[in-house]
Amino acid sequence: MIKIETSVNAPINKVWATWTKPEHITKWNFASDDWHCPKAENDVRKDGKFSSTMAAKDGSFSFDFGGTHTDVEEFKFIESVMGDGRKMKVTFIQDGSNIKVIEEFEPESQHPVDFQKAGWQSILDNFKKYTETT
Repeated sequence: MIKIETSVNAPINKVWATWTKPEHITKWNFASDDWHCPKAENDVRKDGKFSSTMAAKDGSFSFDFGGTHTDVEEFKFIESVMGDGRKMKVTFIQDGSNIKVIEEFEPESQHPVDFQKAGWQSILDNFKKYTETT
């Protein structure tokens, strides 16, 4: 499992909303400024589906990312299985006035683990910045 985390200076209801609502997901779900997330869907419940499209802003490349939530406890965690069968878990922990967001996921086999970790961490950093500034 690959593990990344951040600490977000915001109340849990705001952190949860910006993580789970499609209108927020499209604002932070990309690894660099030359990419964006033009579309997202998220049914945050057990057996609910999620998907998002990540695309280069110049139109040169895009891909869809999605799967099914296998267990959800509001304000605590979301467990999911990605479309390719890999497992993922996001945990939200109250840490003083901050919320620690811990994301764990099984690596895929095409890219080096360090590359995957760096990309997912960049997305998580975008999430933190977006949540704290909106």
